[in-house]
Amino acid sequence: MATLRPKECSQFFLRTALCTLTVLYCCVGLCSSFPRTQETTRCEYHNQTICSETGSDGCNETQECDDTDKKHSCFVLWQNTSDGRTEVKMKGCFINDGGCQDRDRCVGTTNRNNDLMFCCCSTNMCNREFSWEPTTPPPTTQESIPTQRTTASSVNPLVLTIVPVTLILIGVVIFCWLYRHKKSSYFNEVPTTDPHPMPPSPNVGLRPIQLLEVKAKGRFGAVWKATLKNETVAVKIFPIQDKQSWLNEQQIFKLPHMRHDALLRYIGVERRGEGFQQEFWLITSYHEFGSLCDYLKANTLSWSQLCRIAESLSRGLMHLHEEMAPTKTEGYKPAIAHRDFKSKNILLKSDHTACIADFGLALIFQPGKPCGDTHGQVGTRRYMAPEVLEGAINFSRDAFLRIDMYAFGLVLWELASRCTAVETPSEYQLPFEEEVGLHPTLEDMQESVVHKKQRPVLRNSWKSHPGLVVLCDTMEECWDHDAEARLSAPCVMERIASQARLNPPPLRINDPNLMDLGH
Repeated sequence: MATLRPKECSQFFLRTALCTLTVLYCCVGLCSSFPRTQETTRCEYHNQTICSETGSDGCNETQECDDTDKKHSCFVLWQNTSDGRTEVKMKGCFINDGGCQDRDRCVGTTNRNNDLMFCCCSTNMCNREFSWEPTTPPPTTQESIPTQRTTASSVNPLVLTIVPVTLILIGVVIFCWLYRHKKSSYFNEVPTTDPHPMPPSPNVGLRPIQLLEVKAKGRFGAVWKATLKNETVAVKIFPIQDKQSWLNEQQIFKLPHMRHDALLRYIGVERRGEGFQQEFWLITSYHEFGSLCDYLKANTLSWSQLCRIAESLSRGLMHLHEEMAPTKTEGYKPAIAHRDFKSKNILLKSDHTACIADFGLALIFQPGKPCGDTHGQVGTRRYMAPEVLEGAINFSRDAFLRIDMYAFGLVLWELASRCTAVETPSEYQLPFEEEVGLHPTLEDMQESVVHKKQRPVLRNSWKSHPGLVVLCDTMEECWDHDAEARLSAPCVMERIASQARLNPPPLRINDPNLMDLGH
């Protein structure tokens, strides 16, 4: 009799076990009752953070799940408020290992941390409706125990035969499977932001950071003033649903050649807390003056201060947009588009130079690779270029860099509107505040910028100052309706630098240097 080799043996047992299992289950009518697993290809998507900020994006949209070999399900993450309302935190697709399969309704049964509730299901758009049906504890009283007892004689003899055989065969199948294959598993955590697989985050040891006070709150978290040993630092804290923005920011900061005077200095990242209470920290340098927007609300600028801020900003944006060849100490730096350039995302240093911050929406352009599947209509509506508002972006590197330059022109206008070079400035206003107010909708901005082709008003008094005349021309060329006609960051930097040299700040009458004049 021929002897089977180990490999043939395992294959023989595997085939035999599978065949036997199939026959046995068919005998008891189970084969015909197996439900076909429906493949989930789309789910309803909702992100409370983005929806509350934009009013339209991330609000009950349809999300197409990734076309991968892994199984997808739909999920809902929600919370009941103290006044009895249901507040949806997140909806979307996520990868699972079968825990949500064969569920055509999204029903939550158990509480999560922080009173958050979760449910999942496995049919298309099944998370559009969801409910809460908590499991009840098993009965413990004598009255609740059924009086009818199940005896061995009342059980189908065929079932008594099949169950032990099935258990043995299952054990054989598992043994053969483990013998031939390495153990693998699918990601089955509750998704919190983007259902796409995320790169692993660095395992950074916790630093001795003491949070002092909240300095600002934005779309993706709060910024704290804090101390790290003897240094004052800024800590941007992202909630769990904005983890992807935290990952994106650190990815940008860790690129080669990202140490630059006009870019916010990166110190490190940390994870704090567990489960749904987990937070993601981004630690950077701290600047007491805060954002340029907040500074301009309370302060005016001299011509020299305006030039200093504008020149440092143009140098920072030029560095961001520039590709840099590898050196002996650092690798290749690709071009980067900021995609949310505005005065709120610019920090002012104590020497009145500026640095660019907030890279949560930034886009990296690797040579020879497409931009990727990215949503073009992102950023702050007030600063969106016409082609962004129209949804008519050419998804190329240069197109995204020109979008940044449009926003740069609006920031130059903000600087000029608070400059004392020719007159006492009026109260600070955001770009287009006069045209569309403080809280414009997407339709308001489309009507003003795209259809009426409006831009912030350039005051007549600015034309009396030679430097402001050049600055006005620069603004108009930056926010040109034709994207290809806009200036590049290096061109703007050269113009502002030349004006700063040609138009030094005027000497004041009480200047000590004038004391010797006439003597």
